[in-house]
Amino acid sequence: MKVFLLSVAFALTLVSGCANSPLSGIPNTELSLLKPRQAILLAADAAPNAIAGTFLLSVKATGTQNSYVYLNSEADYRDQRCLTISLTPEVAQELTTRLGESPLTALKGREILVQGAAIRTKISFFSDGKATDKYYYQTHVNVTNADQIAVR
Repeated sequence: MKVFLLSVAFALTLVSGCANSPLSGIPNTELSLLKPRQAILLAADAAPNAIAGTFLLSVKATGTQNSYVYLNSEADYRDQRCLTISLTPEVAQELTTRLGESPLTALKGREILVQGAAIRTKISFFSDGKATDKYYYQTHVNVTNADQIAVR
């Protein structure tokens, strides 16, 4: 029984974290961070719901569409192993101010922590401006506040 209680106490210490957090309220421990593949599997299992967490990824590619900025964990955003961080135009502007340059360039090749919720997102293929019956899924974390992102 004594060994069990010590094990529980040790586990709680690890989970709660001991050092300053990169994001407020997030323990500074690798145990609480979700990597892209973990996030994608959990989001697929939870679909159509999202899974909340703190996500750790290296930004391998970036892009824009309709004023949104996308940070991708894989070089090809269509790769099923890719976790995509979607930034609203307002968040992209806030990050540009904070980082001194656009997140498209400032974060490419960097490791980031993102607090939010990962959700499986259906992406339809279009032909002549109309959606076809063909589609695939991406996993997105939609960022609506620049404080959700920290650079490691």
